[in-house]
Amino acid sequence: MSWVEAAQAKFHMIPERERHSNCQIEAYVHYRDLIAHSNDGEWAKMAPLRILSFDIECAGRKGVFPEANQDPVIQIANVVTRYGEPKPFVRNVFCLDTCSLIVNTQIFEFGEEDKMLMAWRDFLEKVDPDVIIGYNIANFDFPYLLDRAKHLKCTKFPYWTRLKSQMSQAKETNFSSKQMGNRDTKATNTNGRLQLDLLQLIQRDHQLRSYTLNSVCAHFLGEQKEDVHHTMITELFNGTPESRRRLAVYCLKDAFLPQRLMDKLMCLVNYTEMARVTGVPFNYLLARGQQIKFISQLFRKALEQHLVIPNLRTDSSDEQYEGATVIEPTRGYYDVPIATLDFASLYPSIIQAHNLCYTTLLNKQAVEKMHLVKDEDYIVTPNGDMFCTSKIRKGLLTQILEELLGARKRAKKELAVETDTFKKAVLNGRQLALKISANSVYGITGATVGKLPCLAIASSTTSYGRQMIERTKEEVEKRYTIAKGYSHDAQVIYGDTDSVMVKFGPKELETAMKLGEDAAAYVSGEFIKPIKLEFEKVYFPYLLINKKRYAGLYWTSPEKYDKMDSKGIETVRRDNCRLVQNVIETILRKILIDQDVQGAQE
Repeated sequence: MSWVEAAQAKFHMIPERERHSNCQIEAYVHYRDLIAHSNDGEWAKMAPLRILSFDIECAGRKGVFPEANQDPVIQIANVVTRYGEPKPFVRNVFCLDTCSLIVNTQIFEFGEEDKMLMAWRDFLEKVDPDVIIGYNIANFDFPYLLDRAKHLKCTKFPYWTRLKSQMSQAKETNFSSKQMGNRDTKATNTNGRLQLDLLQLIQRDHQLRSYTLNSVCAHFLGEQKEDVHHTMITELFNGTPESRRRLAVYCLKDAFLPQRLMDKLMCLVNYTEMARVTGVPFNYLLARGQQIKFISQLFRKALEQHLVIPNLRTDSSDEQYEGATVIEPTRGYYDVPIATLDFASLYPSIIQAHNLCYTTLLNKQAVEKMHLVKDEDYIVTPNGDMFCTSKIRKGLLTQILEELLGARKRAKKELAVETDTFKKAVLNGRQLALKISANSVYGITGATVGKLPCLAIASSTTSYGRQMIERTKEEVEKRYTIAKGYSHDAQVIYGDTDSVMVKFGPKELETAMKLGEDAAAYVSGEFIKPIKLEFEKVYFPYLLINKKRYAGLYWTSPEKYDKMDSKGIETVRRDNCRLVQNVIETILRKILIDQDVQGAQE
């Protein structure tokens, strides 16, 4: 999804009769003559991609989910937009039977279903979209259209790709990852055209209670579908041109909402930036997990340095290592400000600070053979693994992380001064992609079912992390004491993975914030760069129920609280009914916002 250039003297156009594709331009150029532009400056911009969002309606039987060998496709609505333009330039509905007019929309009427399907296929070729989007198109619309055309013996229908000889086929695929669980999906090839199924994307990136188009649109857009229940579809179709118009308006809105969702969530630009940053094909982002993105970056870096990456056989292993530390919580309700100190990108900064990498891992024999000096040429991590220092060799992981985090800093700097909304969206997408990529580096080394597991790196990273949380607790409690002139003895009431919660004692928010900033700067000075402790927020009041279960009012400035924040409590969990969520939310509001503990008990 980046820009390439073919110099004028290096390519020649292919005559019409010799073309292999339906592309608007087809030319021959040797791949070595292509100039690839890096994705910054003027080449950071998005191409004016043509996006087709579509939806189909079927006339099902009562109480039965539509089946392609029996139930006809009765309407196909299409909305075509150029990326960066606010309004679509094509809005149409292909209808079986007659249909009354809709403002600003073309209506194509057909007496026979096979003619409608073929006309839609010709429309697809004529519009020539770069991206096809919709809601649940991967598992429903695409396979249903293909199966229905097969049933009606429309042999020329399944040519949706940009290659003349390549048919589109829906195949069963399985996606499984720790984050997403096991999912059976269908994948349809549309060679030369990208697909973005908004349902898959939202399931992957957002944790919601319900993923119906109606509730997703209510959540993100504050609006809903047209008021047509699926049981009414066949009845409306069998009615008058007016009733079919109502159905067409419903179908058209279902085609337009995915386009609105895509613009609102900026997912096309965010995914494009992720593909650019990690160097994987766009379709991998939805079809594959996190590992492939990291492996791709590793290959890029290794190629630069003429290194070969082993192709390991990945048998699942039961080998475990100790994870992050959790400081035992001092449970209770706190009506004084609780300052939160967070390590910025903890695991990536540990890997950088201690030069942990596949290429720097040592064993006893190597240390003896090369006469390496401890602490100067190599270090021993808290769990006993050995890595050489950057003086001897700088690790690939360190270099990748430096580049990712450096690029993120630049993107955030540009984002701060940019005024153009589209450029802002691109930069924000880029900095998010860079952040996710940097944070996934540690996870790959610990994934025992992965392509490149290395438990020495993973367990060394977590052991340093545990050590740092303990050290932070120690330093804070040792420095902020009455004996050293402070008004109270500071107490670390909880700590988890990369953050500690500190009760400094004073009742004033401003004082707690100043102490938090001071503590973050002081403790950061105790660690090797780029490890950095940051003061981010204060919780006041704060209810600490248990490990990973707490709630509080979240303050970043003393004037007004930002939000009510809760973690691990029924208000944010999705495995219980709405009643539980509402009751708990009301109780928390009484305790935290009204500070009425008695009222909450009642």
